[in-house]
Amino acid sequence: MTRRWVADGADVTVITSVYDKSDLKPDSFITNFNIEGVHVKLVNIRLSNKHSFVKRLYSFFAFSITAIWYALTVKADVIITSSGPLTIGVPGVLAKMFRKITFIFEIRDLWPTGAIELGALKNKTAIKIAKWLEKTCYRKADLIIASSPGQKNHILQITPSKPVTVITNGSDNHLMNEIDFNLEIPAWGLNKSIILYAGTLGLIDDCTTIVMLAKEFEIRQRPDLEVVLVGDGKEREMLEEMAVEMNLKNIHFIGQTSKENAMRWLANSKISLFTVKNVKFLDTASPNKVFDAFAAGIPMVQNTQGWIKDYFEKRNCGLTVLQSDPKALADAVIKIVDNPGLWKTMAENSKKAAIEDFDRDKLSNKMLDAIVNSVNKNK
Repeated sequence: MTRRWVADGADVTVITSVYDKSDLKPDSFITNFNIEGVHVKLVNIRLSNKHSFVKRLYSFFAFSITAIWYALTVKADVIITSSGPLTIGVPGVLAKMFRKITFIFEIRDLWPTGAIELGALKNKTAIKIAKWLEKTCYRKADLIIASSPGQKNHILQITPSKPVTVITNGSDNHLMNEIDFNLEIPAWGLNKSIILYAGTLGLIDDCTTIVMLAKEFEIRQRPDLEVVLVGDGKEREMLEEMAVEMNLKNIHFIGQTSKENAMRWLANSKISLFTVKNVKFLDTASPNKVFDAFAAGIPMVQNTQGWIKDYFEKRNCGLTVLQSDPKALADAVIKIVDNPGLWKTMAENSKKAAIEDFDRDKLSNKMLDAIVNSVNKNK
């Protein structure tokens, strides 16, 4: 988004930290980069989904304190905070209060709702404080950007009069048009249909169901189907051990790779998967892996029961099953694989979704227009 805004004439400074998937390496507490005209200040505070909840909480607060300094000192017309953890909203709230700067609050995940539903946040006092902070961020924001219709509905229940614009994650069609799709597929994948999961192997992602999917393919005697997981996360080691214990030969863990290489795997796969645990707030998710599958032009089988399910039914670009049900997941995959006409229709509709509804250039323009309108209203 920011690279596109700079290309449109905006001056953008990004304050960020070190994520374990990042290719930016700090050489001091604050390291400055210029990436295609975007000023990037990299704070040497490390975050990983492999970290414990307490360590992640520490990182969130440490980064928030550092970001507050920039929010109160850097010359700007607007401050945008993107959450993630609610502590990200604090710099925006303070900039609004003390500098009267336009404050845009982007929501990528619902917090503290997610932490409460996952059982990570249990203390009643902590929950009250978190909900107060959530409401404060919403009330102080001049505009809220939600990543899905479900998130917008949640926000409006708390602050009914607040302007909310829905801008989902996007399909990077530009990247898909640039990269070379040649991929050296290992021998086990030659002349096979690759069923791909590309994303984090974390606590909420229910990748155990994908391991069980591979077992289901074995039971149904489908040697033509190979399950591939591209990515890393807290549960990767456990998942690999599970596959070894079950003596599965049709599942493969590629590990963490570049965005370009992940897209190559998608382009060379038959079907993409998106699975999560049965936790209500995840029905409002706007995951990159869905939009990457659209950009690659392949069908997806997923298990959230909210807006993505509705969109799939409307667009006919994939199928939805219930959570933690490897048999239903296998049924859906096999239904698409064994019906070339259905696969072709869903693949074409998937690509249309990427171009017509979720093109990143279009979403970037939509968000920039919303930001500029908000700034102009505050003048």
